[in-house]
Amino acid sequence: MLRTLTLAAATAVALASTAAAAPRIEGVTFASQGEQIVGDLYLPEDIDPAKPRPALVVTGAWMTVKEQMPARYAREMADRGFVALTFDFRGWGESGGARRQYEDPSAKIADIEAAVAYLATRPETDKGRIGGLGICASSGYMVTAAAKNAAIKSVALVAPWLHDADVVEQTYGGKDGVAQLEAVGDAAEAAHRSTGKQAFLPAASLTDERAIMFKVPYYTEPGRGMIPAWRNEADPAFWRGWLAFDAIQAAPRLRQPFLMVHSEAAAIPQGAHKFYARLTSSKQELWLDNVSQFDFYDRAAPVKAASDAVAAHFRTTLGDAGLGNAGEVGQ
Repeated sequence: MLRTLTLAAATAVALASTAAAAPRIEGVTFASQGEQIVGDLYLPEDIDPAKPRPALVVTGAWMTVKEQMPARYAREMADRGFVALTFDFRGWGESGGARRQYEDPSAKIADIEAAVAYLATRPETDKGRIGGLGICASSGYMVTAAAKNAAIKSVALVAPWLHDADVVEQTYGGKDGVAQLEAVGDAAEAAHRSTGKQAFLPAASLTDERAIMFKVPYYTEPGRGMIPAWRNEADPAFWRGWLAFDAIQAAPRLRQPFLMVHSEAAAIPQGAHKFYARLTSSKQELWLDNVSQFDFYDRAAPVKAASDAVAAHFRTTLGDAGLGNAGEVGQ
């Protein structure tokens, strides 16, 4: 049944946080397609390995590392009783991969599936109760992984960036704008193939117009996204693959219970509406008023509202995070 929730309604129905103490964070490693992934496992303060809990893979925006918005939401989920795993995708942060700072949808989808498989091996985790929480661009990767991987039992998205060819043209300046970006990417890819070297552009900048994200907040602000763990560079050869990636095609194939938290003031809401309309699974949506894309990443009020709604969704679909094996839930 479709339910559109207002912020007031979400506040009324969301369950309270279950843990006051900070979660324990354990550094972990696992493999994806033969390369090492480095992650952080957030464990609730009252975790008992003898009583496995629901667990979540938490992924963030494009070109980011685990210490940015994924860490914020993983901590929020652990505070609410869930085991939560963040990680650096291959080519980013501390993880392996020869090609660095390269946004590769297919590789990131594979990494999400590897993270789910790793979570299933943990003694703290009930392998039948694993969910996926995607934020911004990784929302498209998360739903694509979930559409083909039944090990992901429930899905929630926060500020999802979900595009197809039509939304791409609306977002990037029509056919001509898309063609210009593809040309930039193709030139970088041709140079890489001929020299074996990558040429990088700033990922974000307030002054350099070559930046992939020009004049944006969060990434250009110390104490927010501009952190030592984040390398502010991107390989522009990614453009063609990113622009061709279709996240919306996953909607009719998704069978898991689904929640989306977004705002009309955030990024490409038209893509989120289009995706939601094509879902055939159990679905809910929460639209917050006047919340920017970047405020969803780390501002207290939007993060709390989103986290409360996400936790309520996962408790309903994966079972109570404070109980052991809750039996058959989810799909």
